[in-house]
Amino acid sequence: MAKAIRTYADKLLSNEKFRKEFEAEYKNLVISEKIAELRHKANLTQEELAKRVHTTKSAISRYESNHYEGYSVSLLQRIAVACGADLRIGFVVKSNGHKVVI
Repeated sequence: MAKAIRTYADKLLSNEKFRKEFEAEYKNLVISEKIAELRHKANLTQEELAKRVHTTKSAISRYESNHYEGYSVSLLQRIAVACGADLRIGFVVKSNGHKVVI
């Protein structure tokens, strides 16, 4: 039996092309929000974090923008260390409609 579409969002997400674009954009949003949240918890301004990461305030602003797509593991590691945190990266395996975190 097909899953019933309950909301407009369900309808949009049932379109594979839209869903893939949404998921990519959502990942950038999550990363940018996590960077900003980490910086705030470390009580750092963008300028202070920039100095610790050896970059500019405008670069930190870009990293905290959901439009930035150039994140690297080394960049995220430098930000984590500068904020007194550890970087954790996980994988989610999609199988038969279920997601399993590894």
